[in-house]
Amino acid sequence: MAVDDKTVRRVARLARIALADEEVPRLQGELNAMLAFVEQLNEVNVEGVEPMTSVIPMKMEWRRDEVLDHAGAKTIVGNAPASEDEYFVVPKVIE
Repeated sequence: MAVDDKTVRRVARLARIALADEEVPRLQGELNAMLAFVEQLNEVNVEGVEPMTSVIPMKMEWRRDEVLDHAGAKTIVGNAPASEDEYFVVPKVIE
């Protein structure tokens, strides 16, 4: 798949990147090189290879799920700039 200049401009617009006309050919080449690399990766045989989340084996450490006492709502909201009835008060951002 080859990227044309129209696609480069569309990607730049979607990414909210200002793009000068003289930059289009350079970026077109870079995008085509990236896609060629991905096509090259598709040729690799991964039959029988298990998916992994890390390059080194790791075991997730689990903690006990238990209820702990907390400091109380008054203490927690005590450091807030503004609170009311044990709730945080924040500025309204949606009209």
